[in-house]
Amino acid sequence: MKQRVAGLGKRYYRLFSSAIVSNLGDGITMVAYPWLASAVTRSPILIALIAVVTRLPWLLFSLPAGVITDRLDRKKLIVSMDVLRGIFTLGVGVLVLAQQDQLPALDELATTAIETNYVLYGVLLIATFATGCAEVLRDNSAQTVLPSIVEKSQLEKANGRLWSAESVVNTFIGPPLGSFIIGIAIFLPFFVNAGTFFVAAALIATLSGSFAAKANPLSSNQQKNWRIELKEGLSWLWRHQLLRPLAIILGLINGLAAMSAAAYILFAQEILKTSVLEFAILGTGGAFGGILGGVVAHKISAKLGTGPSLGSTMLVGGVLMVATGLVSEWILVWIFTFITTLLAVLWNVITVSLRQQIIPDHLLGRVNSAYRFFGWGMMPIGSIVGGTVIAIAELFISREWALRSPFLIGGLLSLILFGFARRILTTERIEAAKAIN
Repeated sequence: MKQRVAGLGKRYYRLFSSAIVSNLGDGITMVAYPWLASAVTRSPILIALIAVVTRLPWLLFSLPAGVITDRLDRKKLIVSMDVLRGIFTLGVGVLVLAQQDQLPALDELATTAIETNYVLYGVLLIATFATGCAEVLRDNSAQTVLPSIVEKSQLEKANGRLWSAESVVNTFIGPPLGSFIIGIAIFLPFFVNAGTFFVAAALIATLSGSFAAKANPLSSNQQKNWRIELKEGLSWLWRHQLLRPLAIILGLINGLAAMSAAAYILFAQEILKTSVLEFAILGTGGAFGGILGGVVAHKISAKLGTGPSLGSTMLVGGVLMVATGLVSEWILVWIFTFITTLLAVLWNVITVSLRQQIIPDHLLGRVNSAYRFFGWGMMPIGSIVGGTVIAIAELFISREWALRSPFLIGGLLSLILFGFARRILTTERIEAAKAIN
């Protein structure tokens, strides 16, 4: 084991351990949050709205988060945001505990008429938005910390191993554990998740060294004007001939994925007929794909080339999205999820490592956040579109095909997007961008 990870260093493993603990808690609530939402309301629009609010901070807060990341010590930001996420999640647990007697049994949700619990629904909206804002700043800071811990030549390896481990706990260990915990009490997963955030914060707090952004080597007076700093990061991204289209393509991919996933819990319950445990097992498909993707992503990239690797993720992802909308067996969806997640990790390893290599350190936070503004900002839009598509489709077709329709529409649009993107995302352009740095 030591031989395989040699060269990454002790500080990397401190960051690594913090990510594992935090993602374990996220994996537990990956089951808890959607099942709680489906126990509070059965409306596709309201379910989708929770997904919208969860991702809305990436649209509203990404750019300011980049300025903050480049102004302050990134380690302290990670610690602060993990503590805040712990507090917000703990608050949800307390309120769910107080409301638990008003919630239906989880194994009766698909067959029981449920009136929306607007009090708890409102709490979910507020908590997911607040937690999402903290997540934006935390994740942006975490991505800018890694280049200060490992050498540039080790970034793909470090990112790959980090995502592989995160996938194990986030979608393999966490969800089954979450299904067991929620079976004991519906409020309990939120208390456990809050605890993992606090532990993750403590681990990062012990990380040695300073992680403040380096000063701009071309300026003796670093700007402290928000508008100027925002414009500097956004302009750098927009002028870049590769990162600009890459960010836009990622945004469209994520928007279509969010559209199909907007009411995924209803699709799983009513079409795939999953129980709480089966829903958790369904999530392990992503875990196995993430594990394998994290280990082999840099090898696939080296073998196929970065351009064909990115193109493959789009082509196969679109095909499997359509296939998901046509099947009714959750085991088949498990297989599709395995493949899709493996390819998603491949995409992330290539593109995140690319950004970490070519963006100047003094701009890394702002450019990275601008990139994620485009790349992740489409997700809340995709979520509300997905919920709306289902609601409109129910007026003309059965509820079953209405729940299938976001997958079918999203998959077809993904294939059309691939036709445009494959001419842009080439190995030659990617290697040229690295060489200029």
